[in-house]
Amino acid sequence: MQKNTGIKLKDLAKILEGELSGDGEALISGVSGILEAKEGDITFITGLKYKHELEQTKASAVIATREFKELKKNFIFVENPYYTFSRALKYFYEEEYKPIGIDQRAVIGKDVSIGKDVSIHPLAVIGSNVKIGDRVRIYPGTYIGNNTIIGDDTLIYPNVAIREDVIIGKRVILHSGVVIGGDGFGYAADKGKHHKIPQIGGVVIEDDVELGANVTVDRATLGKTIVKRGTKVDNLVQIAHNVVVGEDTIIVAQAGISGSVEIGSHCVIGGQVGFVDHIKIGDNVMIGAQSGVMSDVEPNQVVLGSPAIPHKDWLRAQAVYQKLPEMRKKVAELEKRIAELEKKSKEADK
Repeated sequence: MQKNTGIKLKDLAKILEGELSGDGEALISGVSGILEAKEGDITFITGLKYKHELEQTKASAVIATREFKELKKNFIFVENPYYTFSRALKYFYEEEYKPIGIDQRAVIGKDVSIGKDVSIHPLAVIGSNVKIGDRVRIYPGTYIGNNTIIGDDTLIYPNVAIREDVIIGKRVILHSGVVIGGDGFGYAADKGKHHKIPQIGGVVIEDDVELGANVTVDRATLGKTIVKRGTKVDNLVQIAHNVVVGEDTIIVAQAGISGSVEIGSHCVIGGQVGFVDHIKIGDNVMIGAQSGVMSDVEPNQVVLGSPAIPHKDWLRAQAVYQKLPEMRKKVAELEKRIAELEKKSKEADK
């Protein structure tokens, strides 16, 4: 629901810390995509390759870089249009937080410390010796286990399960279905049977992390599973026991990270990527979708494929792969000619 209904473009430019170009008196009443925008909307554009869309838009103003300064439109010029567009969305649509307190239908254990201005909704269950910071929002159906710590301004959507001995930082967002601190997948084989290894470690989710719907972060066998500050995880990702994920890393949907993997900071991991256990991924690594990562990856690499290999090697391999039917045909023809030559050679020797 939109919270702000209208603002002059010159005032919005100040809020967004951008450079105004055009009619500062233009009234901006909403935010929209460049093709869907109508009069009164502000939109954004990220590069010259979308210039044709800019020529078609009906938006009253555009967030852009100065490379568009020659065009006669209303602009707010910034260095990062996409990020500034997200700030415009927050201005128009993000509602001010109003705490509701602790609903009487919530279940609160013993020795629980609860900060100021919290919102704990009906049917939330909070164990004993839990510490909850200021302005934390806990929605219905959420379970928080004993000895857990939750930092200020954290948002926990409905039906999240946080097991015992978990540490959640500040400004963390947990979407519905997230499970943090479930047992790691650890078994010892003996005489043909699998015997469960007790998982007695914990989980640490640092500040400004966001976990999408149905993400699972297993507790460590010993020690901690750690997701470091600023990392963003898409829906349906599995993070196994004793994994360490670095700062500001992006992990896209359906990736599966096996036990004791170390992932560096500022990495981008594509959808459905799988990791074998006990490998190390360096900082600033990009891994293409559906890759199978079987060994360590040095920092600043782009890899893809299964098994994952450097991007340039993968491109060369794909070029060869596409030619395999033709190559197979040529090999068959060569084999036939060799067989004929060998036959003629044998006949000549007689």
